[in-house]
Amino acid sequence: MKKDIGWKSYLRDNNRYADIINGIGCAGKQLVKASDLTEADTEEKGKARDNLRKVAFGMNFAIIGIESQEEVDYKFPLRLLSYDVEQYQKEASAIGKNVRKSKDSLEAGEYLYGFRKTDRLHPQVTIALYSGKEPWNGPRNLKEILNLTDIPIELQSMIQDYRVHIVDIRRMEHTELFHTDVKHVFDMIRCSEDKQRLLALIMNDEYYKHMDEDALELVTLYTNSQELLEIQAVDGEGGKKDMCKAIRDLIEDSKAEGREEGREEGREEAQLIVAKNLLGIISDELIAEKVGLPLEKVKELYIVA
Repeated sequence: MKKDIGWKSYLRDNNRYADIINGIGCAGKQLVKASDLTEADTEEKGKARDNLRKVAFGMNFAIIGIESQEEVDYKFPLRLLSYDVEQYQKEASAIGKNVRKSKDSLEAGEYLYGFRKTDRLHPQVTIALYSGKEPWNGPRNLKEILNLTDIPIELQSMIQDYRVHIVDIRRMEHTELFHTDVKHVFDMIRCSEDKQRLLALIMNDEYYKHMDEDALELVTLYTNSQELLEIQAVDGEGGKKDMCKAIRDLIEDSKAEGREEGREEGREEAQLIVAKNLLGIISDELIAEKVGLPLEKVKELYIVA
């Protein structure tokens, strides 16, 4: 639930929402701007969907939802299909009320069913952001959850299908499709199980010196290192969060602590204290480099830690 709330907060920013639509739905083409998005009615059968927008395309619009998914749902196509049907029914119902109030001449079927020959519904699209640790092994279309055993092939061709659009974040290679910090959030989630890759990412990208707080809160929910998760990123320029400086400060604080204790215990003992404080926060190789110890000495600390 915390991750659902984190995604909901993060995606309130329409620049990010539009970026995901462009990156995933438009193959990276910049076709949608934040100003093209407006709030949509998210209430469906008493349950509010987290992320739903009306997206303008010229004189038309589509309803585009973004679902965050942590675990594989083996009936996922049915769930998303129900969302789409509910939205279509809601719009058709509103049209029906107007049709029956209309003073225009109507055909019998138009009045009876509350839908003119010329009426059209607005298209629905849902993008699913899957961030589970294991690759998605669930269904990607409705037919995958239908039992078609012994159903004649001729009849099978008449069965309607429904595809789902799943973005497997941890295995996504081309995050350069995004133009906002969606790229950086996706990259952190992709690296979250590998402390060394995660630290290298943070320390080598200028973005992490000025993270928005809602982005920081979201990515820390995916951080594998409990110690790194608990780092309180310091304020940077414009009130943004500087994760790079937070990590550098942590290293310097540990060094200072080691120097203080080292006055009595000797230089190597002080180095070992610093290294021990950093275990699990940054990679063993970086500890060895920053503290000035052989890598073997750092690895030995796990035995006595």
